[in-house]
Amino acid sequence: MSAKAVREYDGKLLLANYLLQSPTVAAEKPTAAFVPPQPRLAQVNLAHVSTSEPADKIAQAVAEALDAAERQNPWLATTKLVAKPDQLIKRRGKSGLLLLNADWASVKEWISERAVKEVSVGTISGVLKTFLVEPFVPHPQDAEYYVCIQSHREGDEILFTHEGGIDIGDVDAKATRLAVPIDQPLASSSEIEAALLGDIASETQKHALATFIERLYAVYVDLNFTYLEINPLVVLEAADGSAPQVVYLDLAAKLDQTAEFESGDKWAKARGGAAMEFPAPFGRELSKEEAYIQELDAKTGASLKLTILNKNGRVWTMVAGGGASVVYSDAIAALGYAHELANYG
Repeated sequence: MSAKAVREYDGKLLLANYLLQSPTVAAEKPTAAFVPPQPRLAQVNLAHVSTSEPADKIAQAVAEALDAAERQNPWLATTKLVAKPDQLIKRRGKSGLLLLNADWASVKEWISERAVKEVSVGTISGVLKTFLVEPFVPHPQDAEYYVCIQSHREGDEILFTHEGGIDIGDVDAKATRLAVPIDQPLASSSEIEAALLGDIASETQKHALATFIERLYAVYVDLNFTYLEINPLVVLEAADGSAPQVVYLDLAAKLDQTAEFESGDKWAKARGGAAMEFPAPFGRELSKEEAYIQELDAKTGASLKLTILNKNGRVWTMVAGGGASVVYSDAIAALGYAHELANYG
């Protein structure tokens, strides 16, 4: 397994395309008691623009990217919007990197002020080059939930809390959990409700969430996710008593890159035919050599890793196993040559 993070934009595209299509892995397939959101996602991608270019060239590239987004997504001009960087940055709201309930003119100004500029998030600095814009969804705070699916050696685990949002706190301490052992089916909807949703008073929301979790786990398995977190997950009850709408407002996801041979076509279909991208962590740009090793890693069941620490370093390591990488790196540092360590992995 090679768990690689993907952009929120791509994670949401995968859900939009497969949430109601992926085959169930539950003991019984329930009828969906929810309505998924209408897929409206706009990406402003400036990955091809360098900070070394003249300011006027950068401004022109930003304006062209915003114009292209508007042409491809006419709803931007008539909808209240949310805008945020989409570069694997955690806690964007607390870092001032989230614009809410804005019109398109305000979004364009906000992105233009930040695009292809360096920002610091905690101790990490990086250049903002990719943004996600989507409709603003007004909702009460008590309609926010948290759900996460993650894979372990023994199987998968689903975590849920009836309180979501930016101030969720310690998820590990407050979440209810449901284990799905390897080669075992997901529990039935009634068992999901009993295990995860006991704190929800509304029976309508409880049924909606139980069937949503069944669908979410089906996508998780079908598309070879290794991690999928939604916070907040919002349930909007309909005034006419019809099925509630379940909206995934903020999403973080990882895919098993070694499963590209199996799921690559499905990933690409959701992206309009383009192969899935696995961006570098915020604050890092992959070198040509790192990108090559990442490509090899995607094509094998083995684990091939290369991280350049200091391209001018004189000590290079070629070791087998994550444990060996740690031991050798610690030994080199202990001998006083940490400043000469060129690579890790």
